Amino acid sequence: MPEVTTNRTRLAVRITRDALRHVKTGHPWIYGDAITKITDGGKPGDLAIVFDDYRRFVAVGLYDPNSPIQIKVLAAGEQTTIDRNFWVLRIRDAVALRQPLHQGQTTGYRVIHGENDGFPGLVVDRYANTLVCKVYSEAWFAHLGELTGLLVEELAPETIVIRLARFLADRSPYRDGDALHGTTPTSPVLFLENGITFEADVVHGQKTGHFLDQRDNRAKVRDLAKGKRVLDVFASTGGFTVYAAVGGATEIHSVDLSGPTLAVAKRNLQHNHAVTSSSVQRSISGDAFAVMAQLASAGERYDIVVVDPPSFAQRQIDIDDALRSYQRLAHLSAQLTRPGGLLVSCSCSSRVTADWFFHAVYDGVEEAGAELVDAEFTHHALDHPITFKEGEYLKAVFARVEPQRG
Repeated sequence: MPEVTTNRTRLAVRITRDALRHVKTGHPWIYGDAITKITDGGKPGDLAIVFDDYRRFVAVGLYDPNSPIQIKVLAAGEQTTIDRNFWVLRIRDAVALRQPLHQGQTTGYRVIHGENDGFPGLVVDRYANTLVCKVYSEAWFAHLGELTGLLVEELAPETIVIRLARFLADRSPYRDGDALHGTTPTSPVLFLENGITFEADVVHGQKTGHFLDQRDNRAKVRDLAKGKRVLDVFASTGGFTVYAAVGGATEIHSVDLSGPTLAVAKRNLQHNHAVTSSSVQRSISGDAFAVMAQLASAGERYDIVVVDPPSFAQRQIDIDDALRSYQRLAHLSAQLTRPGGLLVSCSCSSRVTADWFFHAVYDGVEEAGAELVDAEFTHHALDHPITFKEGEYLKAVFARVEPQRG
């Protein structure tokens, strides 16, 4: 385990007037090109103290010189000391926000949602007695020793695992999947989501091992699935598939490019066999667009079609292509949905606004000679709070698909 220290250098920083305005209104990012003056010799994880032209305190953040966002703001406005008590209060605030989840049968949820919980560049997910820290900023490596100890004190996990963003692999003193506390799991961790059992590969799985952000939307599908024929596209490890089966779907077709993730989906069904045995599930491995077109040509029709793709817009220049992809998926979905059936279309692309996404879905359905009726729009769940515009990414539409009138 690498040695870490919280005795970090304090860097004096000046930034542009435009950046100053954004920080004063609560924005958590300061880009490198907005920094006009900074103390020499700063290292990742140092505390950057932002002053205005009159040498008044504006904000304090973590310095990350190797990132386009060079300062991750921790606090702005009143002068704040970043010490043990500061981190404890931040953790307790995050835990308190999620208190309603503790009343139900859910042991898998997001404990810390990055900037939105005051931990810019860091995510902490809980799977039963295991915590997973996903690190997106080199600045956190200097503070993980202290933070790990505080998470143990406040949340009493048996294990804490670190997962690294891919671009950090060569700069990290930790290996992806290392145990920061306890012992690295050698098998998937079982946890509950609304009373349903899932497994999470917290060491090798995508993100932190499971996509926790769709819990509420999956529950809506469960409540509507009884007696229905369901298509789950981009099924991944079977979140929507399992919920549909628990809800009493008669038949479910799960589509994903990855055979191994579909195998996990089957295991997740098996974990809940007592309540999913009445459903017939078929896994289809292949490109989602091609598979959907083949199913439509074969005359397949479903009562519920769920489309939950990965982000199509990793960069700003990807937005137009992403919108075309959402439109094409909606077109195919409309062809596969029985008249009066339900389309659930999702996006996790933060660069694609909700309005753009919903318009792309409507246009695609219209091109297929159909229309959406009684649309309901959903966004982020309780454990994925949003406190600034760029932090918003998840949106979904639930709507009936009907033939066009007139």
